[in-house]
Amino acid sequence: MTVSPLPPRRRLDATDLARVAVFAALVAVLGLPGGISVFGSVPITAQTLGVMLAGAILGPWLGALSMAVLLALVAIGLPLLSGGRGGLGVFVGPSAGYLIGWVVGAAVVGLIVHAAGRKPVWWRTVLGMLVGGVLVIYAFGVPVQSLVTRLPLDATAAVSLAFVPGDLVKAAIASAIVMTLVRAYPRAFRRTWATRPTPAETRDTAPVA
Repeated sequence: MTVSPLPPRRRLDATDLARVAVFAALVAVLGLPGGISVFGSVPITAQTLGVMLAGAILGPWLGALSMAVLLALVAIGLPLLSGGRGGLGVFVGPSAGYLIGWVVGAAVVGLIVHAAGRKPVWWRTVLGMLVGGVLVIYAFGVPVQSLVTRLPLDATAAVSLAFVPGDLVKAAIASAIVMTLVRAYPRAFRRTWATRPTPAETRDTAPVA
């Protein structure tokens, strides 16, 4: 029995670049309603929902690239962050760590959701959203926020915990969207899921001594 090989790695093409641009724009749009500020300086917005979706739908590397493109546009002055913020100043402010966390978080979400090139399933999707979309972003954001605001790390973390319920809601929404797309519109995903042999197929194709 012939077993389908794993799909080859694809190079970036025009479609990939368009998807990167779309998700960078999506995160920018999610910041339009504004947000709630921590200590009056770090806004908590719906933009992390876009970060989660970028990683899960584009995969780890394109998801991270889409966030890097967004931050590059912010750096040159475009007001794409919540509250119309932009410019280099945001990268030395209290929210700088969270912004870097977006790039790493999107990559981690993609790596978990599409682990080993497999089709997303609900438990891995939820895990990816929680680890990459919440824990990783906080792991980058809270220490930098503490450093910039000169508040103790434990106090900064404690106040940030008040926003975790909202992040859990965003993770649930993102997971529901991803699983709906898997069933209804798999073409939305950038990657082709690997076709892996079952144990029976492996026995059938094993060489005979």
